[in-house]
Amino acid sequence: MAKSEEQQRLAREVWRSTLAEQARKDGFFQEVGPLHKAIYIPEDGPLGKTLVVAFDNLDDVRQDPNRLPWAIDFINAQGWSSLGFMAHGPTWYRDEAVLDFFDKLAADKFFDGFDRVAFYGTSMGGYAACAFSAACPGATVIAINPQAAMDRDRAGWDHRYRKSWRHNYYSRYGYAPDMVKAAEKAWIFYDSRMPQDAMHATLFQGPNINHMPCAFMGHGMLNVWRDMGVLKPIVSGCINGTVTKRDLHVLLRNRHQSKVYQKTLLRHLEAAGKHGSLIRLCRHVLKKRRAPHFKDALENSLKALGRTA
Repeated sequence: MAKSEEQQRLAREVWRSTLAEQARKDGFFQEVGPLHKAIYIPEDGPLGKTLVVAFDNLDDVRQDPNRLPWAIDFINAQGWSSLGFMAHGPTWYRDEAVLDFFDKLAADKFFDGFDRVAFYGTSMGGYAACAFSAACPGATVIAINPQAAMDRDRAGWDHRYRKSWRHNYYSRYGYAPDMVKAAEKAWIFYDSRMPQDAMHATLFQGPNINHMPCAFMGHGMLNVWRDMGVLKPIVSGCINGTVTKRDLHVLLRNRHQSKVYQKTLLRHLEAAGKHGSLIRLCRHVLKKRRAPHFKDALENSLKALGRTA
């Protein structure tokens, strides 16, 4: 076995031990097929009657075996119960063992023990949050840059994840826009200027769907939200059902103060040659902080327009 493969195996074993210890009291930890894990951590008190089902890709976080994925950490810190479902790699959760797992939760009326249930995920996890919410009709869904499906027939235009085309999206919990119709409310956040993410988002239609376009926030939108200081208010507000679209738009206005957002916008304006807009952006940023890249971009745009500072 190659060294890197051995390291991956050991890292997964550490993960298994860490998760099992976390769930030992009152909850459960379960291997779901060879590439997925589920961990249920219940919380006491009234807040514990809210359950958040969160989907994560362990490959993103397994290098730090001493902590759980952000979503699980955050959920339990709020006093909510959590069911974390985790994948090793780009599986899109299309494993019969995973489908059986959610069928059994529904058959056992696992979700009936909670006053409120929310499904949460981003990208591949966003797809799963929408798809598997069908196991709990009436749930809330928070999906960030979700895919509708990744089969070649319906999403052949999305070439970012070609390996995912091989999975079966026609069986149970397959086509996310159909599955999410049973949800009470579904929040679909996406970057409206990213063609693939915008196309997936438009496939989600219905009276329970709330589209939240977030231009220039990219596929890694959570990083921008963290930088803005709005990640927890947005997610917790959606889970609790205490925010409106207007509230979220107000929170998202903080993007203009985010360095990550500013840099993304700068790159877009440079590529598009929009010198007037670029000048206004650079002057706004330079009034607040030293930013050499913005200073250079300002000088280049002024020169291109034949103007001086």
